[in-house]
Amino acid sequence: MTEITLPENHLIHRLPKVKGSYKADARLAKITWFRVGGPADVLFTPADQDDLVSFIKNKPAEIPVIVIGVGSNLLVRDGGVAGVVIRLGPAFSKVEIDGSQIIAGAATLDVKVAKTALKASLTGLEFLCGVPGTIGGALRMNAGAYGRETKDILLWAEAMDPDGNVHRLTPDQLGYTYRHCNLDNSWIFLNACFQGVPGDEDEIAARMKDIQDARGSTQPIKSRTGGSTFKNPEGNKAWQLIDKAGCRGLRIGDAQVSEQHCNFLINNDKASAFDLESLGEEVRHRVKNTAGIELHWEIKRIGDAMPPENTIRNKSL
Repeated sequence: MTEITLPENHLIHRLPKVKGSYKADARLAKITWFRVGGPADVLFTPADQDDLVSFIKNKPAEIPVIVIGVGSNLLVRDGGVAGVVIRLGPAFSKVEIDGSQIIAGAATLDVKVAKTALKASLTGLEFLCGVPGTIGGALRMNAGAYGRETKDILLWAEAMDPDGNVHRLTPDQLGYTYRHCNLDNSWIFLNACFQGVPGDEDEIAARMKDIQDARGSTQPIKSRTGGSTFKNPEGNKAWQLIDKAGCRGLRIGDAQVSEQHCNFLINNDKASAFDLESLGEEVRHRVKNTAGIELHWEIKRIGDAMPPENTIRNKSL
């Protein structure tokens, strides 16, 4: 295998030494559910929390940093992401039970937390099995499903500020509202503590099965998608507004509004991020024209856009 020599002016040469790993020009399309998007200048996977703290404290201040999870609710634009993309690894995916409380790292899958609560016969966290992604993402957007939200079970969360200092924050300090957290995006969630309630294991398992069955029957979970595309406007359901605007099945290239659930966008193989974002904006335009309501993106979009003639068409990965 030929070793690739990076140019002397590549960003990676300006970064501090770490115990974890750096990857230059990392293809983010490989790790996002849509399977689209350009590369990150550098992808950093910290070895542990101390490694992350050291990186944040020692990196040049002007270098931008963004954290991603498993890419379940993320659209990376075709021009890629400038600076450093941080992806938290195994050291941030541990789960512990402390009485009726569950402490989970930010990289822990939501469904893993739900299953851990099940094994401990703790109820109240079942909805997490219907939320794709990680605890960090759930904290960032107050993720919810089937009548519950992250704020309903959260006791505290630990997050790192842009200077590398760690803070323990309560839900009130995080300023949660529907699919929103007031904490600045420059802060990095590290872990969280959730409150469960002792319950019957069989009843908890049945509730989780109902949630997973409902999700599987109503959402295109086997497709290249990013979860719910738009937030529900107050007093309305986004999917109903999209359906009434005639957008079910609407396509731009290989990007399509799902026939099964029209608040989901799908990459049917070779869609680009530009196609998907353009389709989303077309949906927003049609809903505004038909219902007079402005939809707001729930999917997080990052990176630089590229003009259509330069858009990368991703092949099957």
